[in-house]
Amino acid sequence: MGVCGYLLLPWKCLVVVSLRLLFLVPTGVPVRSGDATFPKAMDNVTVRQGESATLRCTIDNRVTRVAWLNRSTILYAGNDKWCLDPRVVLLSNTQTQYSIEIQNVDVYDEGPYTCSVQTDNHPKTSRVHLIVQVSPKIVEISSDISINEGNNISLTCIATGRPEPTVTWRHISPKAVGFVSEDEYLEIQGITREQSGDYECSASNDVAAPVVRRVKVTVNYPPYISEAKGTGVPVGQKGTLQCEASAVPSAEFQWYKDDKRLVEGKKGVKVENRPFLSKLIFFNVSEHDYGNYTCVASNKLGHTNASITLFELNEPTSSTLLQGPGAVSEVNNGTSRRAGCLWLLPLLVFLLLKF
Repeated sequence: MGVCGYLLLPWKCLVVVSLRLLFLVPTGVPVRSGDATFPKAMDNVTVRQGESATLRCTIDNRVTRVAWLNRSTILYAGNDKWCLDPRVVLLSNTQTQYSIEIQNVDVYDEGPYTCSVQTDNHPKTSRVHLIVQVSPKIVEISSDISINEGNNISLTCIATGRPEPTVTWRHISPKAVGFVSEDEYLEIQGITREQSGDYECSASNDVAAPVVRRVKVTVNYPPYISEAKGTGVPVGQKGTLQCEASAVPSAEFQWYKDDKRLVEGKKGVKVENRPFLSKLIFFNVSEHDYGNYTCVASNKLGHTNASITLFELNEPTSSTLLQGPGAVSEVNNGTSRRAGCLWLLPLLVFLLLKF
């Protein structure tokens, strides 16, 4: 109903009618181009919700009566306040300007305001339109969602504001580039695991900083083993077999040898499981431990397996250790012996010449 539209007392309504009859002009009639240069109201006034709006009307000393009206309601007539709303105050009433202020403006204050004057029995009016802007606000957004790979999803983000905010969706991911949707609704057909992560909804209308909310999308998929390599270990040494698997939810691991499941606590063997990694640890490898092992990774969506070999690795001999890392191996015994003795020749020559 606008400012004070519901606050007039019955006896004041009669006076309002008398005031309109006195001005002899219907409210809201604009000044025509051929009329006097007053009253002259300001251009449209735009303020943000919660701010104060100042409405000014330029007049001169020929004015005998002046008033500000909102639609059909008188706010001020001269120095007299006709509105009970404490937010409306008189700022100035001089021979050149008649202005009021509306404090803590809200959306229901938006609309036309009329400055009405009486001079030489010729009533005139001028109108200004108050525009109230409202910061964007997200009033409804989808909850976090968990969905199986290959299914379809729909995310919703509803925002309000004046002017109406622009809503965009963006995938927060190193591989995602730019916006994925410029609409309140985001539809993804046949979602993949690469499309999991946070989705950011942004609402903006240039009145204030954009409002941002996020939705977490979890894409479930069955395990796949990304790394499973065999390893060689000498008898009596510690050995480890590793099995890495990616899955959502995280995979559960099991180890088998010759179709027999290896359980935690077996003498000399330990199983260490993490969300994406499982280790089969042998503290003292024996001949019996060598062979093929099967790693099985599973979750509620499926399972997969891989074969990993623990094989015997011969320890280096003492002669190999004496040669060092840069030595030549004894491929030909005679050649290697001759090569190994060559360094003695200079010493023998030196001893013969001395004696």
